Amino acid sequence: MTRRLGARLLHAVLSVWAAFTLTFVMLHLLPGDPVTIMLGGQGGTGDATPEQTADLRAALGLDRSLPVQYADRLLAALHGDFGMSLRTGDTVTHTFATALPQTLALAGAALLLAFVLGLGTAFAGALTGSARLARLLRSAPAVGISLPQFAVGLVLLQVVSFQWRLLPAFGDRSAAGLVLPAVTLALPTASVLAQVFARSLSGALDQAYVTTARAKGANRLRVLVRHAARNAALPLLSLGGLVAGNLLAGSVIVETVFSRDGFGRITAAAVEAKDIPVVQGAVVLSAVVFALVSLAVDLVNPIVDPRLARGGPERSSRRWLRARPT
Repeated sequence: MTRRLGARLLHAVLSVWAAFTLTFVMLHLLPGDPVTIMLGGQGGTGDATPEQTADLRAALGLDRSLPVQYADRLLAALHGDFGMSLRTGDTVTHTFATALPQTLALAGAALLLAFVLGLGTAFAGALTGSARLARLLRSAPAVGISLPQFAVGLVLLQVVSFQWRLLPAFGDRSAAGLVLPAVTLALPTASVLAQVFARSLSGALDQAYVTTARAKGANRLRVLVRHAARNAALPLLSLGGLVAGNLLAGSVIVETVFSRDGFGRITAAAVEAKDIPVVQGAVVLSAVVFALVSLAVDLVNPIVDPRLARGGPERSSRRWLRARPT
């Protein structure tokens, strides 16, 4: 167990370091200069003299070689210091501290809704006696995954907010303003959960213990609830990292569409302005969340399903994802 934990921790650390390094390289390969962008935002690059430009570049540490900049940023990041935003002048830590509560509220609501929609769709497809309805419910997750998230958000804005005037279109100061963003963010995750749970339910219904329960007179609802659903839900644990990644990545689009001041919108603005400290901090924070969730899932899975600890057959969504046709 200790060796397993050490290996998982090493893998998590290497993942975060790789995310930091790739972000640093990619940001410096992108066209555009953050100093030019900053001066342009202050009234145009023509208003700044070459001396002023050189002084600002030196103050930001951008006049040094890339290896030196990388080493300095990496050492500072290890101490939790990601510097100051080139766009706002605020510290990256404070920027995220003010934005994360809004994103966490959105992600929490979306996660709850995704589980309700995803598991409910899969369960209804397995429970219904109508073959046509079952096919419709099984095809719904594929449609949900294929829909562009920004398009779903824009349609909800147009119909629910502008035409029906049921919910506010923008803002993050009320619970009502959370509904449409949460629905938009939840749909892709709900679709993945529905696909995994539906396939797992189908496999569980073919097991011998289900046949025995039916032979004893249990109806379909009892078989699903008491026997199949409990075992079919185990692979959902392995989706923890994927779900966390979907919610963080989706928040960039959703918060931009619905004008919410959260982590995703700040990240999108930082990428546009080539605000290197904020973008690096955002990527590292996302990588840390993904690594911690994946680590927790890897450690909890053998406890929930002892067959994994014994090296038995793997009943996880990872195997399903690898076997899924592209």
